[in-house]
Amino acid sequence: MVTNIQDVLAYEIKKEMADRYFGFRKLIEEDTLDLKEKARQHSFILEKRISFDLIRIYILLREKKIIQDFLHLTGFKEELFYDPYLAESQNIKTRVFQGTKLRGFTWKGRYKNMIFDIYERLVVHTEQYREMASELEELGETIQEEIKIFQRNNDLGNIMGFLRSLDRHSSHGAMQGGMEAGIAENLQKKLQIQPPELKSSQEAILNTPPPLSSIKSRLKELLNEAYKLHGESFRLFFAELPAAPEIPR
Repeated sequence: MVTNIQDVLAYEIKKEMADRYFGFRKLIEEDTLDLKEKARQHSFILEKRISFDLIRIYILLREKKIIQDFLHLTGFKEELFYDPYLAESQNIKTRVFQGTKLRGFTWKGRYKNMIFDIYERLVVHTEQYREMASELEELGETIQEEIKIFQRNNDLGNIMGFLRSLDRHSSHGAMQGGMEAGIAENLQKKLQIQPPELKSSQEAILNTPPPLSSIKSRLKELLNEAYKLHGESFRLFFAELPAAPEIPR
């Protein structure tokens, strides 16, 4: 009778420990999946928005020296997403500018307004990127801290030792006579909760460029220089650019 009670108690203790451990593990896995999804969105902002804005500016400025001056003026990493092929590929230019609306009375004015508009979107997208980078870092650190606290309060070594002692006193436990050291060590490794990796990259410290109002005077000088060299090709390209395809109703 005493043995049966010991078996029941051992089972209940094991079940409670397992429920607590794997319940916490499930929460951590859900938080980690949420972190990965946010990281995917974060990558999308960088690759699809910031890069797209910069590529269009590179195409419009065209001259490498002017592009370098622009990057220096705005505080971006030198030649971020830059490739000389961009300015030469007609297909790329058509794809990134198709459907673009021009505003201004002169071609030179339209040229400047287009770059000003793209730049202001670039500032917004960069701010969104930095805000999400900060959120990701904070979320990852929170998960790591939760794991540390849980592991301090639920030391796996002590838990495995306690389970071995329960098995030694069990009349028909699954691990009668106690858990072998090698099995226990292997199980302990499998049960270990791994914190999410906090990947850092050079893009993660992307600076927010200054507002257009603070650099507009100097930027106009660069645009005057660029338009003097390539204004005619800009006019010809946009005069022939196909309109955006109509959306079916």
